[in-house]
Amino acid sequence: MEKALKQHPGNCIRVCLFGPESSGKSTLSRKLAQHYNAALVPEYARDYLQTLWDKEQQICRPKDLLPIAAGQMALENQAVAQGASLIICDTDLLTTKVYSEAYYNHWCPKLLETYALENSYDLYLLTYIDTPWEADDLRDKPDSREEMFTYFRQALARYRRPFVFVHGSIEQRLHTATKAINTLLV
Repeated sequence: MEKALKQHPGNCIRVCLFGPESSGKSTLSRKLAQHYNAALVPEYARDYLQTLWDKEQQICRPKDLLPIAAGQMALENQAVAQGASLIICDTDLLTTKVYSEAYYNHWCPKLLETYALENSYDLYLLTYIDTPWEADDLRDKPDSREEMFTYFRQALARYRRPFVFVHGSIEQRLHTATKAINTLLV
């Protein structure tokens, strides 16, 4: 499992969308990948957990965290192996760590924590919660959005990750994000 969580090195720029559920990460990540003709690494947890819900009517359990993290890294490492020069990641292992700690009373599997802190990105885009809440089978905390946003912001500060705050309409978010990413492409 340890090898599955390790980020493969590559000569690429990695940008990670980071923030609580229903804060516009997937929409913005798709727009950015299209804008730059970049590799898009989707959120593995969404498909994994939707399948779990559809089969067993279960939500995320502690035993699901490492398989989710391994699936996420497999998708990212595949983009690196394909030679992408810019990778837009809809999420990362630090996101999984934040959710683990929020949902399981500050607990996170040690292996997940190790790689969440070891893996690195050139830029995080911290998405604000000024987007409408979109309910689905997996989203469950519409009243905790501000609290979750605070957890995400604090994680970036605590681990000294480079980030830009994105908010507003999709056009405003895209403008802010592309301005920040363009500085990495010079």
